[in-house]
Amino acid sequence: MSGIGADAVVLRRPRSLERLSLGLPEIGDDDGVLRVEACGLCGTDHEEYTGHLAAPYAFIPGHEVIGVVERAGPAALERWGVALGDRVAVEVFLSCRGCPACVSGVYRRCEHHGLSDMYGFIDVTKPPGLWGGYATHLYLAPDALVLEVPDSLDPVVATLFNPLGAGLRWAVEVPGTKAGDVVAVLGPGIRGLASCAAAKSVGAAFVMVTGLGRRDAGRLALASSFGADLALDVSLDDPVAALRRVTGRLADVVVDVTANAPTAPGQALRLVRPGGTVVIAGTRGGAGDWPGFDPDLVVYKELRVLGALGVDASAYAAALELLASGRFPFAGVPRARCGFAGIEDLLQTMAGETPGDPPVHGVFVPDP
Repeated sequence: MSGIGADAVVLRRPRSLERLSLGLPEIGDDDGVLRVEACGLCGTDHEEYTGHLAAPYAFIPGHEVIGVVERAGPAALERWGVALGDRVAVEVFLSCRGCPACVSGVYRRCEHHGLSDMYGFIDVTKPPGLWGGYATHLYLAPDALVLEVPDSLDPVVATLFNPLGAGLRWAVEVPGTKAGDVVAVLGPGIRGLASCAAAKSVGAAFVMVTGLGRRDAGRLALASSFGADLALDVSLDDPVAALRRVTGRLADVVVDVTANAPTAPGQALRLVRPGGTVVIAGTRGGAGDWPGFDPDLVVYKELRVLGALGVDASAYAAALELLASGRFPFAGVPRARCGFAGIEDLLQTMAGETPGDPPVHGVFVPDP
């Protein structure tokens, strides 16, 4: 380790954050160090903080990372196709580039890394420790994957490469959404709004997004700016009846990006047309009851029900391009920023544990 330090926030155990200093690693031919400019706060971060997604070790959270390549070896720069000083987005997953999964492009299932070894969820005792975005610096391992960020994008806005990439993969790539389709998105959070924009960007004829109650009211009000033709509070109106009333039909594609909404998968089965596609995206925090989920509907309607976990480079690249285009007002979404001292408060706010409505987008920006 060099004598130069990096500041970071470590999650020791659920609801126990600690700020500490770590040494910056010496860099070889094939790795590097990123100076973190911004890191988006994801729903996964809330689940880690509250213990719904726990680890048996301490780690630095944060995986929606934008920063500047501060130091890197020549082989690493050549492989990544970037230069020192370039602003890049760091992908969540690592890739050995050699196993069958990586060669086929499904590197989130890399045999050497996979789901147990990804940025924002790696044991802080694994050298050099800087494996998460809640820090001034991030270690760029030889197996890291980065994408160059357009010069026009502010780093805080650029952190949306991750949720918008998810929207493009979950609402378009996985279900095969095409021009003329009717799409229903369940959940109006940042990934729900991103899914609406993604579907509309490929020519979906009609996009509906649903939410629940006062907490989602502000987000539903924003949805038309992100391509939604109908934004519906399911506590006030039946989504199936509303969709039929407006379009005269059911959805070709339903994308469930909800969190803590056990009735949503059942609604998805009722909203989708026979022969249609339901995408259940992201994790649910373990097994639980899904009221209204009728497996017979999967059979009677002959549905495709697909799971979608992560995002890949093509979706991230498309997300950065769409963000830079300014077609949708992602730069202006209700947003809260924090430094090191404010991370815990913002996590609690984003998790709905404090009074008031949480922002659509939370971002950590390292203190100067």
